[in-house]
Amino acid sequence: MAITIDEQALLRLLQLTSPALPVGAFSYSEGLETLVIQGHLTDGASLQQWLLQELRYGAVRLEVAIATRAHHHKHTPDQLTYWNQWLTASRDTAELRQQSWQMGRALVRLAQKLHPELQPTFRDCGTPCNFAVAFGVLAAHWEIDGPTMALAYLQSWAANLIGAAVKLVPLGQTDGQSCLLQLIPALSAAAADMVSLADDQLYVSGWGGAIASMHHETLYTRLFRS
Repeated sequence: MAITIDEQALLRLLQLTSPALPVGAFSYSEGLETLVIQGHLTDGASLQQWLLQELRYGAVRLEVAIATRAHHHKHTPDQLTYWNQWLTASRDTAELRQQSWQMGRALVRLAQKLHPELQPTFRDCGTPCNFAVAFGVLAAHWEIDGPTMALAYLQSWAANLIGAAVKLVPLGQTDGQSCLLQLIPALSAAAADMVSLADDQLYVSGWGGAIASMHHETLYTRLFRS
């Protein structure tokens, strides 16, 4: 997977994946909270194993694949509408669907304030717009190439979940950074795989994450929204 990016595009990419981006990513754990409470995730090793399985079989594969399609079809209204609706239909649980919509709504609102000329494009996506679709559209507008966008999406996803685990397990900050560093080869390989998925390869087997998310809806106490 060839990645080439100039300085200005790199700075825009860092802005797009920054924890300071006001989309509320920090408030979601994508089922990790359930797994910690149930005793399945107890240390850095078990967290890393879970994230590796999600990269191979989980819903994040579809998110990156659809972000890639939104990036490619920024100027094709019917394709933007189709893939946004497709991603909504693929969400396994109400919490994961709401996360995708709420983060997408926040990113669309921000993007339209920064770039009013994108308003017609986001209208083509439909309402609500999923986060991955909005991410792909804005990355294309900022002239960030598709493979780089995919890798950055995955790194941001992993960093957010590791941040949640640091609070929940709890893990030390050093353990969290060690986990993220060790994931780099897997993130790179997964990004290369996801951007090349054909339409008939858009399927996952992330039943563990789906079950964890379903249980999260009924937890007695929760720190996170998913």
